[in-house]
Amino acid sequence: MDNKIEKSLVKKYKREIYSKFINAIKDYELIDEGDRIAICISGGKDSYLLAECMKVFQKHSKYKYELEFILMNPGYSKKDLIQIKDACEKLNIPLNIYNNFVFKIFDFKIKKSPCFLCSKIRRGYLYNKAKQLGCNKIALGHHFNDVIETVLMNMFYNGIYSGMLPKIKSDNFKDMELIRPLYLIKEEDIISWAKYNDINYINCVCEMLKEKDIGKRKEVKQLISKLKEENKNIDINIFRSLENVNVNTVNGIIKDNKKNKRM
Repeated sequence: MDNKIEKSLVKKYKREIYSKFINAIKDYELIDEGDRIAICISGGKDSYLLAECMKVFQKHSKYKYELEFILMNPGYSKKDLIQIKDACEKLNIPLNIYNNFVFKIFDFKIKKSPCFLCSKIRRGYLYNKAKQLGCNKIALGHHFNDVIETVLMNMFYNGIYSGMLPKIKSDNFKDMELIRPLYLIKEEDIISWAKYNDINYINCVCEMLKEKDIGKRKEVKQLISKLKEENKNIDINIFRSLENVNVNTVNGIIKDNKKNKRM
């Protein structure tokens, strides 16, 4: 492990990143004794920080758990794969690469974004591989901004108030859980950490998004940024709304996939 990178995490970025990471682990009970956790590496800044946090916490935690670092290659270019391998070497990540080539499934000439379906298929490949490796949990690099953007995207485009949980049980893979240890960490701090440590990362390599520059998440991200110019606590308030739902003021709720309307 690069000692400089580890020191930056537990010292320079302790308040913005590492303390929030530990708080999420404890508050949401994300790690248990004896866990074998698959860390999903994507080549993005979030997955690199996730890997580093999990490795550092493993050294000092009272919990004894094992880690598997997995890259499910959806069809990255040779250049991107080289960059990913270089970054993992710098971070001392023992990366295991498995191919699924999911990018070949989609027709990137269509106008409608296939992001949801693509993500679902890639998640299925990841669950399968993690299961084969004897893992009982999968850790993804979703962060604070992903959480609040998901809330607004569901409201605007799906007509539902729904968030992104820090821990969920898989419906299709028995005894498998998905955890999000970066749940409380802001994207701007992840970017700062990566730049400080000179970690090169890739953004979404989907040809559709690169060529057409579309994406509802990008639109919502820009909206939140604009709203924060008037109220700096907008993002915090959106996040807190997930913990302060007043069911007495809504017309209906969905629980266990059953919709209940108020009379």
